[in-house]
Amino acid sequence: MSFIRSERKCIEILRILKEHQEPVGAKRLSELMTEHGFALTDRAVQYYLSYLDNMGFTRKIGNQGRILTPLGVSETERALVDERIGFIISKLERLAFKSNFNPETGTGNVAYNLSYVPENQIENLSSVFDEVIKNGISFFKSYKIIDSDPRIPSGHLGVITVCSITMDGVLQNHGIPVKMAFGGLLNVENNTPSGFQDLIGYKGTTIDPLLLFINAGFTSIGSVLKNGTGKVLANVREVPDTAIDSVNDIANMMKSSGFLFPVKVGTGILNIRADPYRTSIVAYSGMNLIGYAIEKGINLKTEIGAGNIPYSSFDM
Repeated sequence: MSFIRSERKCIEILRILKEHQEPVGAKRLSELMTEHGFALTDRAVQYYLSYLDNMGFTRKIGNQGRILTPLGVSETERALVDERIGFIISKLERLAFKSNFNPETGTGNVAYNLSYVPENQIENLSSVFDEVIKNGISFFKSYKIIDSDPRIPSGHLGVITVCSITMDGVLQNHGIPVKMAFGGLLNVENNTPSGFQDLIGYKGTTIDPLLLFINAGFTSIGSVLKNGTGKVLANVREVPDTAIDSVNDIANMMKSSGFLFPVKVGTGILNIRADPYRTSIVAYSGMNLIGYAIEKGINLKTEIGAGNIPYSSFDM
């Protein structure tokens, strides 16, 4: 059975459950639904969960909450594709709002991505991450290995990497309106970015553009590391052209805290369409860490925009 538009609340519950590896209870679901624009009481959420249980889309795990069944996963991926357009950027924008890192004091929260790998591959993964960071084609100079998160399967270790949406939060907190415009495949020649080969707008997709490039095998990050030429992942943000000096000042402060951006700031740069009123900020993505790991054959899974974490959690 497929959902119709009048059942958007059910679809939203399924989407939330799909984002979480661990069971989610009715109270937490009610809070998350409110964040997504659906104000529901705990009792109302219980009603919808009972319906979803009966449909075979969700399953109750004791007192811990609900998880998706395989049928629920399939239904979530199939249901109302048109309404999922722009869902990725909406999720990232929520994380940006919660990213209150202060580059002047080096304190506050940053957004993060969560990856996990079999325990016997963690040394290989660390070596891969270190190589990318050493060559400066990531967003941040550090990462954090964890083993106690409920989202990490048994026999695996987790790795937290800083998500570049953190930058959006910092700019917003300095009064600069910023738009995450594109995820792109950036050509590098002789260790110098030469221009974007492909761009995908965040507002027009149901999947993260950078993950799409990785899964399609379009990156050649290893070639850049070895020969200085290839294709890497980068994001394009847009700010008012009058903010360019402030952006550069903030970027310089963030560099002292371990952030590796921007690649370039300006209008009409790197094959990006010129805008008379807006300036583009191009930054390497932390997903280059993930992309290179995939190129090296490491078996890892990644949740983009998994949450927020204190900056002090990272060893600098």
